[in-house]
Amino acid sequence: MASADALIKIEQRGLSSAKPAHLRKLLNRESLPDATAVSYSRNWIKQQPKAVGGKQWECLAEALYFEARGESVKGQFAVAEVILNRVDSPRYPNSVCGVVHQGTGKKYGCQFTYTCDGNPESIHEPKAFTEVGKVAKLMISGAPRALTDGATHYHTGRVKPKWARKFPLTAEIGTHLFYRQPTRLSQN
Repeated sequence: MASADALIKIEQRGLSSAKPAHLRKLLNRESLPDATAVSYSRNWIKQQPKAVGGKQWECLAEALYFEARGESVKGQFAVAEVILNRVDSPRYPNSVCGVVHQGTGKKYGCQFTYTCDGNPESIHEPKAFTEVGKVAKLMISGAPRALTDGATHYHTGRVKPKWARKFPLTAEIGTHLFYRQPTRLSQN
């Protein structure tokens, strides 16, 4: 019974930290895109209208450009899922920009390497940015997160971070491996 009480407290903490707009979106299922309406193909994404948006969209599109532009469309959606899963978690900042720029300023101490690798964030491939911008818009608008099983972390197969040994692997898409941060219910 104690573990159920602990789980309820975790859920209550998570709900109390959620933004009202996010809760309304969850309750109003008609506003969310249908899972069958999303197709993870370049042809489908090309048919979507050009995307524009506010600061949160810009942060997500930029992160997708630098982290996943060379991935398949499915891989781009998967990376977006991780960022949005972090936004929804009480363990991380509660905005896309907050998540993307967490730790920025510390050389290689950030969450997304491109924000602290010392290189300028310059968009040199406008077509790739247009594509990831569409993915970002769809995800911010509530596209389903059905690819990574709630992942909050990912890395490429070229690196082996220490945390990857402790986190459950949830998906492998393209060159990325996806993981969900374990939930700690209690500590004795």
